[in-house]
Amino acid sequence: MRQPFTVFALVFVGVLACTASAADSAGMPWDLEALSAAPKVYAAPDHGAEGVRAIFYDGLPWKGKPTRVFAYVAVPDLPDGRKAPAMVLVHGGGGTAFPDWVRMWTGRGYAAIAMDTCGCVAGGGHKKRPRHDHGGPPGWGGFDQIADPLRDQWTYHAVADVVLAHSLLRSMPGVDAERTGLTGISWGGYLTCIVAGVDPRFKVAMPVYGCGYLGDNSAWVGRLGKMGSEKADRWLALWDPSRYLPAARMPMLWVAGTNDFAYPMDSLRKSYRLPKGPRWLAIRPRMPHGHGGPGENPEELRAMADAVLRGGTPLATVLARGRDGRRVWVTFTSPVPVAKAVLHYTRDTGTWKERKWQEAPAALDAAAGKVSAELPEGTTVYYVNLVDDRGLVVSSEHEEMPAAAP
Repeated sequence: MRQPFTVFALVFVGVLACTASAADSAGMPWDLEALSAAPKVYAAPDHGAEGVRAIFYDGLPWKGKPTRVFAYVAVPDLPDGRKAPAMVLVHGGGGTAFPDWVRMWTGRGYAAIAMDTCGCVAGGGHKKRPRHDHGGPPGWGGFDQIADPLRDQWTYHAVADVVLAHSLLRSMPGVDAERTGLTGISWGGYLTCIVAGVDPRFKVAMPVYGCGYLGDNSAWVGRLGKMGSEKADRWLALWDPSRYLPAARMPMLWVAGTNDFAYPMDSLRKSYRLPKGPRWLAIRPRMPHGHGGPGENPEELRAMADAVLRGGTPLATVLARGRDGRRVWVTFTSPVPVAKAVLHYTRDTGTWKERKWQEAPAALDAAAGKVSAELPEGTTVYYVNLVDDRGLVVSSEHEEMPAAAP
């Protein structure tokens, strides 16, 4: 297995030196002050979508030419002149702005915007989205663009597209600008991690699958390896979410699966430990990876958004965990009863996506807010899931067991 790429702070500072925005002093290439102004909006073909508004909005220049970003947006009608909380929705690789995703959130009483981050419009099918005349750099990842000027690369534009969408949504009548959240799926989860550290106006961020440390053992290690160490280190220094997550302060919910092909559990753990705000985990065994339901539908996303943005009932909170030999425990607090607890474990090592995960009983003392369990013989990794009366999952951090002495 290829060793993780070395990313030095000096490299990061050096590659950012070519930018001239005020944000550089904070170690970021984006000018948040400029991106915080609502962009100009234009009419766009709706591609048959109902119940949402199709628009273009001004993006940042690419190769010296102006760009526009395609998006769907909607604001629900609320009684008595009340303003709605809002969600910014970021698609993954092969995706685009999805009207169904916007409608899902407006059906919950939220304003919502979903933008295309790859210079395309809706339609055409997965990985076959038609580009438009004013599109920015194509996605995803921008590995082949690393020799281009920083401001012509995909991640630079994609992050700016998300922040501009946020600024636009905040400016709309009927939207409460102080109650906004962010979620993204796969490459959109990757972008969510970066934006969480770039745009402090968000009150909650919820990456699905995405994380940082892409140079360790992610699905893109091979791609980075083919770039050569100099270009790979430059890409990681510029665009790995681990560079931006430490600046995130808002509550974050991380939704992922044990066998995700793109973002392995060890990189996920290193990532969610970086932000300074409170965090929750919802890790399901073998959670499918994709749009069309798996990444949009987890009810933990709705509950987290409602708790932060609407004063709703929060998820359970893991307070601590520990282990004495093979005996493990987790303490928690929850505003609603925790109905059950499950120990998830694997005896396997090696590639995370190929490990077989199993379940074992866990003793739940709801009154004391404690779960305990005995690890099966040969366990290499384990974690505990709490399931409340609503069926919502909250996970403890996973622990990798020390290797047995030879």
